[in-house]
Amino acid sequence: MRRVRTPLAALPPWLSHALRAQRGPVPWNAVTRGALAAGPLLLVSVLTGRTSLGVVAAIAAMLAGINDRPGSRRAAVRRLGTPALAGAAGLLAGTAAGDHLGAVALTVVLTGLGVLAGAMSAVGPVASAAGTQLLVASAIGAGMPVPEAGWARALAFLAGAGWLLALRLVLPTPGSMAGDFRFDGEREAVAAVYDAVAELLDAAGTDRAVARRAALTAALDHAQDALAGPRLRPRAGSAAERRLHAQYAAALPLAEAATALAWAGEPLSGRASTGPRRLAAAVRAHTHTGPLPAPTRSAPALRALDDALLHAADAFDQGDGGALHTRRRGARDLLRAASGAGGREFGLRIGLSFGAAVAVAQALNHAQWYGRHTHWYWLPATAVFLVKPDLGPLVSRALCRAAGTVLGALLFAGLAAVLPRPEGLVALVALCGALIPVSTRHFAAQTAVVTVLVLSLVMVGGEPQACVSRIAETLLACAIVLIVGHLPMPGPRGGQVRVRLAAAADAAHAYLTHVLDGTEGTEGLDGRAARWTLRREAYRALAEARTAIALAAHELPAVARHTEGTDEVAAVLERLVDTITACAVHLDDTGRLTARHREELAALLGEAEAKRRRVGLRAPVPGPPAAGRSRPASGTASVG
Repeated sequence: MRRVRTPLAALPPWLSHALRAQRGPVPWNAVTRGALAAGPLLLVSVLTGRTSLGVVAAIAAMLAGINDRPGSRRAAVRRLGTPALAGAAGLLAGTAAGDHLGAVALTVVLTGLGVLAGAMSAVGPVASAAGTQLLVASAIGAGMPVPEAGWARALAFLAGAGWLLALRLVLPTPGSMAGDFRFDGEREAVAAVYDAVAELLDAAGTDRAVARRAALTAALDHAQDALAGPRLRPRAGSAAERRLHAQYAAALPLAEAATALAWAGEPLSGRASTGPRRLAAAVRAHTHTGPLPAPTRSAPALRALDDALLHAADAFDQGDGGALHTRRRGARDLLRAASGAGGREFGLRIGLSFGAAVAVAQALNHAQWYGRHTHWYWLPATAVFLVKPDLGPLVSRALCRAAGTVLGALLFAGLAAVLPRPEGLVALVALCGALIPVSTRHFAAQTAVVTVLVLSLVMVGGEPQACVSRIAETLLACAIVLIVGHLPMPGPRGGQVRVRLAAAADAAHAYLTHVLDGTEGTEGLDGRAARWTLRREAYRALAEARTAIALAAHELPAVARHTEGTDEVAAVLERLVDTITACAVHLDDTGRLTARHREELAALLGEAEAKRRRVGLRAPVPGPPAAGRSRPASGTASVG
């Protein structure tokens, strides 16, 4: 079949990324929360005569709204709360530094904070959001002319973010009142796993199977995160939550069997996917499954699918809980990620960009190059959103930021000329808060909405219109970040990509070793529970590596060439993990591997090793299985 070439595909990757937007339904629940967050907070502060603190609280609510993504309420506590705490700490540190340090010392301190926050960003998405708010808030604390003390600013910041988090925890999702609405996000995430299993079964034997398997991994990752959020007690406390845990655990053997069937490459009848679809509907409706159609049991993977359906039906009826098959990372693991190659690269690049923006802003402010003003912190705060390597390709973000700022400033200039003050501006802040969840689909649209919101806050605070300086400082920040972001740095470029890829190789190694002999990497777990944990870790690590590789591939060619070939390594590792899954299912049924399994394993291991050497990946890729190796399971499983 001939592939149709789209207009975006004809553009260079660094330019096509800037024009690409995400799609999906409008998140009306997030829109409602956004409308009730920054605007009402600002209105209360104006009515009570605490406008400056209201501006700080509205900024915190805006930043929390950017992080307010679909998921469970429990996961939202970490996703919104952790960055808010970091932002409050940054506000305290920035206020103290701005009050007691000169321009040079302030630049040095904020540069050091940039290095620290950059290294934090390599740990994961929540840590990255925390690092972003730490730097933005520190710049605001050092430069925003607020009469209140630092502790009052920090409390106002926490109040703003905490208000949006409270709305996230209290307000039900529309259409989610079946059962306990507190777990609507968890229910939808678990149901999406069963839907993804059904779609993978439908795609077996077609060229859509690879994409469907990746979608299943994403659904499992999302459900795992939704269920594994922070809790006061070690285990699920309510019957509804225990039921969801049991339903998630029951999806793992189904996902394993579906992956094995997709690996076999033979089309399946529509009957095979009917059972998972009924399970998905039962999760959403909070009801029992009813009778499930059993697939034929003519092959090991089909027998595994049938057994998994029977197990799921029992789990849905009992609902007495189940393991999430995830292992928490300790402080040592987090420190290793922050201090590794990826953390060092992030830290240096973000610290230098943030520090350079602070230095230029201080120089321009003190020299009164275009008049002394109180917004010098805009320049470093803008640089933070531009330079973060995990947020998107650098050139793409710079183009979108510049276009979005110009559009937002022009829109605000027109609106400010006709809106009454301050009530019209407060309404504009509320409108922008409602638009943030939709605008996050494209960075230029998000920038335009944020620009209007920030300029509204500035004018409500009693300052004159600042559209021109906002545009000028944004363009200046883009220039600084583009220069610093492409400077040569110590160590090889693409450090985060290589770290993620090495982690994926290690996870595949642990998974392969356990499937063949059931000993390595289980940490006290045994049997299938350990296997499912290792399988989840392998696929999650591969998904993270794929994301990092895709972002690096859309940089300018001079930067993208440093990670060339890494996507091929990831593709081979994905096929390897799929093959290991197929081997595990076959070993459960027969106790021995077929010639096809052995040949496929050997070929993929050899190909992975060759591609690893070609791209200079230091971490070892799993070695070939030894003939005669056995696994202590239900019988002896030999690969020889």
